[in-house]
Amino acid sequence: MSLVLDAAAQDLLFREARTANTFSDEPVTEEQVQAIYDLVKFGPTAFNQSPLRITLVRSPEARERLVKHMAEGNQAKTAAAPLVAILSADNEFHEELPQLLPHFPQAKDAFFAERPVREQAALLNGALQAAYFVIGVRAAGLAAGPMTGLDFAGVQKEFLDADHTPLMVVNIGKPGEDAWFPRSPRLAFDQVVTTV
Repeated sequence: MSLVLDAAAQDLLFREARTANTFSDEPVTEEQVQAIYDLVKFGPTAFNQSPLRITLVRSPEARERLVKHMAEGNQAKTAAAPLVAILSADNEFHEELPQLLPHFPQAKDAFFAERPVREQAALLNGALQAAYFVIGVRAAGLAAGPMTGLDFAGVQKEFLDADHTPLMVVNIGKPGEDAWFPRSPRLAFDQVVTTV
C-alpha cells in the first residue's frame, strides 16, 4: 500500500464514511466541536488565510429559523440532527493576515485591498476549510451531512451579515437508523488524472 495512513483510518475518513441522512439522539458536545476545529485549522490555504466561520445552531428557536430556509428534502433531517453548523466565508478575512502571516503582513493590502478579490479568495479558501471540517467531523467518529440545498440569501439575512457568505449547512451527529443512501459511483483514476 502506498499510503502511510492505516486502513482503518482510511475507512473512517473516506472509504466507509458517508453523508448521513438520519442521526441518533446522542448530543454533540462543545468539546467535540472544539477538538474538530483544533485539528482542521491546520489544513492548508493560500496565504494561510482563514475565512471559514462556523455558526453552531443549537437552540430550538434558531433551528426553526434555519429549517425554513432549507430545501424541502433537507428540512426534516436538519430539524432532527443533534447539531447543525452553518459554514460561511468571511469576506473581511484579510484583517487577520498580519497575525496569520507575520513574515509577510503587507499581503493584507498588497493582494486583498479590493473587495471582489477578497470575495473570490474567501469563497475558494472557505470551501477548502469546509471540506477539512467535514473530514474533521469524521475523524471525531461522527457523521456529517453537508448540504447546499438551501436559500443562501435567506440564511445570510437570518444568521449572518453582508461580510459573510454562506457556503453550506452541515448536520452533525452519530448516524441513526437507515442513515445511508446507497453509495454513488466515483470516477476512476484514468478518468481524472492526466500526465503531461
